[in-house]
Amino acid sequence: MSWRTIQRKNFTRVQELCDFLELDDVARAKVLKTPRFPLNLPFRLAAKMGKNNLNDPLFRQFVPIKDELAVSSGFLLDPVKDASVRKERKLLHKYPGRALLLATGACAMNCRFCFRQNFEYETEQKSFENELRLIADDPSLKEIILSGGDALSLSNAVLQELTQGLSAIPHLSLLRFHTRFPLGIPERLDEDFIELLATCRLQIWFVIHCNHPLELDADVAAALRKIQKLGIPVLNQFVLLKGVNDTFPILKELHERLIECGIIPYYMHQLDRVQGAAHFEVDREEGLALIQQLRASLPGYAVPRFAVEIPGEISKTIIA
Repeated sequence: MSWRTIQRKNFTRVQELCDFLELDDVARAKVLKTPRFPLNLPFRLAAKMGKNNLNDPLFRQFVPIKDELAVSSGFLLDPVKDASVRKERKLLHKYPGRALLLATGACAMNCRFCFRQNFEYETEQKSFENELRLIADDPSLKEIILSGGDALSLSNAVLQELTQGLSAIPHLSLLRFHTRFPLGIPERLDEDFIELLATCRLQIWFVIHCNHPLELDADVAAALRKIQKLGIPVLNQFVLLKGVNDTFPILKELHERLIECGIIPYYMHQLDRVQGAAHFEVDREEGLALIQQLRASLPGYAVPRFAVEIPGEISKTIIA
């Protein structure tokens, strides 16, 4: 079965998901029936959720609840100020030496804490001609990060054309993918995509976003191993989220699982304060304590850096 066929089985209707999860009337009353940021959830993640359990860590990540309606001080539509560094409709240039290409607004899943849920993506212009021209005209750039949305939402043919265009720019040497796709639809890492990576001139780094050990199962690990066999480093970044992964046992299990799969822990992010996500925020002091506990119990290579994005800074700010 193709990954496109699997993707079409995503839950996009709240009522259907509520029925699938066997939510009772009390639980249904807490679910947001018509969310502004649409529901989009792969079936395989929904199948891992506990029935009638609003505290399930996957449920909290992906199912809209009425807490999203709360207006909280300091929470913004564009918390990382992406609009201020937009050099072209699909190109953000925030940090020295690297730029981020918003390959698409589409994603494998809609995380309820997504900091880019209000971003005005370019949807009419399908080509990357203008963006490639700007990249080619800036010799300070060494690396391009493919993000979105999720670049893996694009077809292999479109990705092939894009990566070839980037490879033709002499001063580029690095290409980074940021993706959640393999956690929801590991079938996306098909033979054609693996061949695309294998034949790319640029050194590729592949960064997944896994927040909880339930997301990282044997099928996901097997799919990512195909990338690792090419000699491409696979890293993980995640967001510290209240009620999802803000306990030491869960983070220890997650990072033990990651290193068993040969995946390098990269960042633990403090929540970007996007409007509607205040119920996910964990105090920074709690994050510091969790990192210290991880350092005391795991080898150094298994402990991520704790970071926060501060608009206007030249890199992520490392907390610990």
